[in-house]
Amino acid sequence: MRVFGYVFLLIIIIWGITFAILNADPVTIHYYIGMKQLPLSLLLVISFGIGLFVSFLYMGFVILRLKSERRHLRKRLSVAEKEIDNLRTIPVRD
Repeated sequence: MRVFGYVFLLIIIIWGITFAILNADPVTIHYYIGMKQLPLSLLLVISFGIGLFVSFLYMGFVILRLKSERRHLRKRLSVAEKEIDNLRTIPVRD
């Protein structure tokens, strides 16, 4: 199984190198303060990295919200289970 992982990693590395070679043409990036020339492949990698970072940041907030909701629901469940146990111990009157 490890061999397949190494082969897959090697294929990805070779694909990345050929992608960088084929897209080595410089492009001009205009941003608010100035402009910069970078190879197209580097620009794509930077854009992908920024997108990955933003998505991880967003998903971190979503996960924190879900964990908080889960904690709240567990507390409510605990209270409900205690109430059910208390109701079961009360003798029934006719």
